[in-house]
Amino acid sequence: MHEYDSFTRIRSRGGKKSREDTTTEYDMDGAFADYAERFDVFGEDTPVAPDGPPSGDRWSTWDQSTPTERGPRPYPEWVVTELGAVDTELGVLKTGKEADVYLLDRSVPGTDRGTLLAAKRYRDPKHRMFHRDSGYLEGRRDKESRVNRAVAKRSAFGREAIAGMWANAEFTALCRMYEAGAAVPYPVQIVGTELLMEFVGTADGTAAPRLAQTRPDPTELADLWEQLRHSLSVLARDGYAHGDLSAYNLLVHEGRLVVIDVPQIVDVIGNPRGREFLERDVRNVGGWFTARGLSADLVDGLAADLVHDAGLDR
Repeated sequence: MHEYDSFTRIRSRGGKKSREDTTTEYDMDGAFADYAERFDVFGEDTPVAPDGPPSGDRWSTWDQSTPTERGPRPYPEWVVTELGAVDTELGVLKTGKEADVYLLDRSVPGTDRGTLLAAKRYRDPKHRMFHRDSGYLEGRRDKESRVNRAVAKRSAFGREAIAGMWANAEFTALCRMYEAGAAVPYPVQIVGTELLMEFVGTADGTAAPRLAQTRPDPTELADLWEQLRHSLSVLARDGYAHGDLSAYNLLVHEGRLVVIDVPQIVDVIGNPRGREFLERDVRNVGGWFTARGLSADLVDGLAADLVHDAGLDR
């Protein structure tokens, strides 16, 4: 069993190095791993070499993630895996109560090899507000009783555990959904509580609009609904519900509907309120569609179909 001690590690900020106290993270398998096993740790008397990148904010973090913390293979051609790549932060895409999303450029200096990424960063325990986590965490338990007790008490260690649960739940969900054929951003990698994923938008860094910002005509509306049906059905057959679906966490890019923001994904089998989450997802997003002319019967029919797909009507 690991000792969950804090230690000092080096983090790059704007090409410079600084020390900070860091605790543990929640890994993909539901167990806790010391950061010391995953990152280079320097003693207090160890000099910090000026080894920052020639430009940008940091070297690519690709080599800081293990194979299981990277997206599904084969990697898309646009994924930059070169260790000489540099990450440059270009601005904020979205701020939230649990995490903020930044626009990141990952490029290899001196070449035309590069891509834009969305970097979702969960906040530190002192500033994080997991205002909805009690219901979503039902059915999610760690193998160690100590972790479960800490989560239940919302201690500092428990809040750190919850951050890891949410980050890893989102990364795992995106990987599964992508492999199953749902329309989601490709999950590039996860490092600690930072999730890097495909940027959905144009090459100049303009993010795709949210569904709530669009004004589709009747034909476009019907097509978007069918795309949504497919993605939600993929989720339900895998035993999951989005958990917080609305017209604000769906993007529309060149006619393609993309599902985002899935840290609260719900295991509808393990969670006693699983069916409720499925039906609520449909009801919430369905209201947006019916307000624009979609038949209410189609919304009701989707809720019943998803319950069936998840095997909750047996």
